[in-house]
Amino acid sequence: MPLLVVGLMLFLGVHAISIVNFQWRDAMAERMGVGLWKGAFSLVAFVGLGLTIIGYGLARQRAVQVYAPPQWLTYVSLLLLVLVFPLLLSAYLPGRFNRVLRHPMLAAVMLWGVAHLLVNGTVADILLFGGFLVWAVADRLSMTWRPDRRIPQAPASAWNDAVALAGGLALYAAFFLGGHAWLIGVPLSA
Repeated sequence: MPLLVVGLMLFLGVHAISIVNFQWRDAMAERMGVGLWKGAFSLVAFVGLGLTIIGYGLARQRAVQVYAPPQWLTYVSLLLLVLVFPLLLSAYLPGRFNRVLRHPMLAAVMLWGVAHLLVNGTVADILLFGGFLVWAVADRLSMTWRPDRRIPQAPASAWNDAVALAGGLALYAAFFLGGHAWLIGVPLSA
């Protein structure tokens, strides 16, 4: 469990810098140079993600159950997850989803977190999925007081929503049909 906690603190912590102090983040990026700042940010995030993955895998071996979700929530979870990949892709494909949600990646992370908390009730699950959910909600709320930061995106197009939807549904199907079991080691079941 300690590796999971340290990993989450590093990964979510570095991603929360703009939430708690965007002025400091901007000053550091200017002082260090944007390239060096992004490199340091990426290194900390990569180490944090690696520790999170390893820590979660280890914590799952000695799982401490907090709650046992009813089986029917599996269907609710799978339904919520249908939206995750299209929203994730639409963050980089500007269109109507992007305009309406302002930051569809955060909506995707929130849905991903809720969907997983509905069907997983161990301490490790609550830390992992709850941690990402809390971060995404905090990041979304912070957008009301901090300046917009441009993210790299494809050119705006009337087709972007269709591409995000089709590509997202294809990714969901791949995960549902075995990708989750292959990548995560846990098969999806309904």
